[in-house]
Amino acid sequence: MLRKLLTLTLLLVTLSPASRAYEILYTAEIHPDSKVAKVEIALSGKDLPSRLTLNLSSGRYQNLKSDGPLELEGDKAIWRPKGTKARLQYRFVIDNQRSNGGYDSRITNNWAILRSDKLIVPVSAKSSGRSVARLQLKLPEEWSAALPYPNIENHLYQLSDPKRKFVRPKGWMIVGKIGSRQDVIANTATRVAGPKEENIRRQDILAFLNWNLPELKKIFPLFPDQLLIVTADDPMWRGGLSGTRSLYMHADRPLISGNRTSSMIHELVHVGTGIHGDDESDWIVEGLAEFYSLEILRRTGGISEIRYKEAIENLATWGQGVPSLLVKRSSGPITARAVGVMQQLDKEIRVASGGKASIDDVARGLASSRGEVTLERFRSLSEQAAGRPVEALGFENLTNEKSQLAKKQAKKSPDDGGGERQGQDH
Repeated sequence: MLRKLLTLTLLLVTLSPASRAYEILYTAEIHPDSKVAKVEIALSGKDLPSRLTLNLSSGRYQNLKSDGPLELEGDKAIWRPKGTKARLQYRFVIDNQRSNGGYDSRITNNWAILRSDKLIVPVSAKSSGRSVARLQLKLPEEWSAALPYPNIENHLYQLSDPKRKFVRPKGWMIVGKIGSRQDVIANTATRVAGPKEENIRRQDILAFLNWNLPELKKIFPLFPDQLLIVTADDPMWRGGLSGTRSLYMHADRPLISGNRTSSMIHELVHVGTGIHGDDESDWIVEGLAEFYSLEILRRTGGISEIRYKEAIENLATWGQGVPSLLVKRSSGPITARAVGVMQQLDKEIRVASGGKASIDDVARGLASSRGEVTLERFRSLSEQAAGRPVEALGFENLTNEKSQLAKKQAKKSPDDGGGERQGQDH
């Protein structure tokens, strides 16, 4: 009762005239037979955005219609709302198969798993005001839903994204005949959900989180207060994918792999940091996640010190042939080598600071600002923690050949400080 009252109070406050310029109501009607969702975006208010640019490049948005001017320009659509109310409709193709054949978005007769930020077309808005947004799901009888948002009533969800004026839903969602287990773990309302007819280890996952999430939240105190874990068996993609306040994990993935790393903790780190790399920094994003997938287990006693060292040595062997970490996408061997760099960096910071700082301070700093991470930013935070330059992040330790970034720095004059690049929310 108290939770419903708090949700209602939040809704009334956010809908008050003084606190917003316009409202957005997303409505998605799921149709298993046609494997599409019928989506409507309804805007209302005195100060609607004058121009909305919709990104249609995925090819999954079809039959766009609006009650106002709508222009199609290649893989984009320009919508110009008029008056105090405007509507746009389209059909969203739910099924999406990756190159290896597995699905990262799928609908069957009994359930659907997808990302809400794919369901709602990517939008950039020209507007001076902010929005208050809700998502209404219309589902077949006997279907339920799980999303990482407060459920106001009857599958109506209150959305939030403080960094965006035009609020869209984000994160994973599952609808259908589903089973779920929930618990509050280290002050995070956690829910594990999957199709009813499949062998989903919901309680095992909750137990694993009870064991490890509190330690993870010591590093990332801004970890979301709501977490949804969606899981299913084949033909879903046989891996893990993080999202806002949520993640997907294939039902067959072990909580701890044979090499002692944990895909579950790896994805939880992504949820906790909310960072992504630039053209030469994906190794930082993936290396930190993989480093902590081992480190958290070591700290909680999930693996012994001996097994931890063996795992680090095996990763070092796997990554030793990598010529450079400074590439756009981090592959398995690159991530393996990056783990070694993270361990070196942690030791260097601890020694330099006399044990007063560690790589945790660096990771916490990245997570506090979220968005895009660069090598310059990573090095700056590391040097702040160590109190001096760090050898672990020297170019000779990251690459066996001069990177483009190194070449650029070599061309700079001594007084050219460059500058940090700020990213956007993950």
